[in-house]
Amino acid sequence: MKDTRSPKQRLFQTAARLFYQRGYRAVGVDSIASESGIGKMTLYRHYPSKDELIVAFLEQSDRDFWGYFEQSTGKAAGARAKLLAFFRALQGYVTSPTCYGCPFLNMASEYPQADHPGHRVALEHKRAVRARFRKLAEDAGARRPQALADGLLLLMDGAYLAARMYGASPDNPGAGVAEAARRLIDAGCAL
Repeated sequence: MKDTRSPKQRLFQTAARLFYQRGYRAVGVDSIASESGIGKMTLYRHYPSKDELIVAFLEQSDRDFWGYFEQSTGKAAGARAKLLAFFRALQGYVTSPTCYGCPFLNMASEYPQADHPGHRVALEHKRAVRARFRKLAEDAGARRPQALADGLLLLMDGAYLAARMYGASPDNPGAGVAEAARRLIDAGCAL
């Protein structure tokens, strides 16, 4: 079957897969060009630098995350149910063989410099997630919504890191993230 993707799409999708699976620093433009079947000159015409390709990947990852968030919480009635639904879905994802952790955490660990363009995108993403958790915590009646939001963010990020480290193995501690989130939400919203 003929590949109908444009060269830019092939480059982007190849880079996205390699960045997510292998890391940003470990993947060079030579690997991206080779695996996509597109020459380096074409790569640089579409993405003048590797950093621009990384930022494009992170921006797409942000859109994908929010789509996933809405899909996993859309049928839940109420803020508390939305939080629980998200963490149930997250548990399924972080224990699957398709999860290689969080592209934003991976970015921050590989490029800790706050002025790196990818680091800035990653930080903005985490701030937005934290704000969404806070709003849902407020709507769920949490006594200290920011504290609950922060705890949920740490739980989520811990589950992503467990996925990167343990993969889909049976001893992945991410297999308990939904229950941990439920307990944290129950404690934060108790009367």
